[in-house]
Amino acid sequence: MSETVLIVGAGVPDGVGGAVALRFAREGYHILATGRTLEKVEATAEAVRQSGGSAEALRADVVSEDDMRNVFVRVQERAQPVAAVIYNAGNNMPIPFENLTPELFTSFWQSCCFGGFLTAHHAMPVLREQGRGSMLFTGASGSLRGKANFGHFASAKAGLRNLAQALAREYGEKGVHVGHIIIDGVINGDRLKSSPLKPYLENLGEDGSLDPVAIAETFWSIHAQPRSAWTHEIDLRPYKENW
Repeated sequence: MSETVLIVGAGVPDGVGGAVALRFAREGYHILATGRTLEKVEATAEAVRQSGGSAEALRADVVSEDDMRNVFVRVQERAQPVAAVIYNAGNNMPIPFENLTPELFTSFWQSCCFGGFLTAHHAMPVLREQGRGSMLFTGASGSLRGKANFGHFASAKAGLRNLAQALAREYGEKGVHVGHIIIDGVINGDRLKSSPLKPYLENLGEDGSLDPVAIAETFWSIHAQPRSAWTHEIDLRPYKENW
């Protein structure tokens, strides 16, 4: 049996989570793909298996403590080391501040920040006990700055970024590599391709949006770094992104 890579918020194959699953599976890891919609994460697990890798899917809501506990029960059942835990869950949409209700604000905070806490809450003791492994978080431009109509998203992603920094400082010396990957730009994945924003994506032109496969390569490279030269944070954007 191979070591486990847990991807929380794995999504469909044509997205960041799916691309990360396929990239890590190429290195021989067993992929545990989780998400709120079993059909989506099962598609990612099947894509890994079709590529010759090992994978399974598990439905889990990142804001449910019971669900996340069950995920790590499954991890423990495998009785294999955990190579990496990747938190890729979250959602985003523009909402004018005066239209932002307490319920909406809370929902974005839960998926973009609190879910990261719940995942790390279960993952860090496992990685610390091993004395090795990676805990990687997917960030966004909102992690660094708050834009008009995105106060809900930016505040949650900034919170996740600071959580990642705190974990890196607390667990780095214990051998756990904590990384935060900022994705600054539009992702050329299924979420936009199948949405009303597809024309906007197409108007960006060749290499005007981030390729999930290229993003996944960065996740892998950070995980594979020698511990004498670790990266904590890196930002990715298309070459013509206005930043």
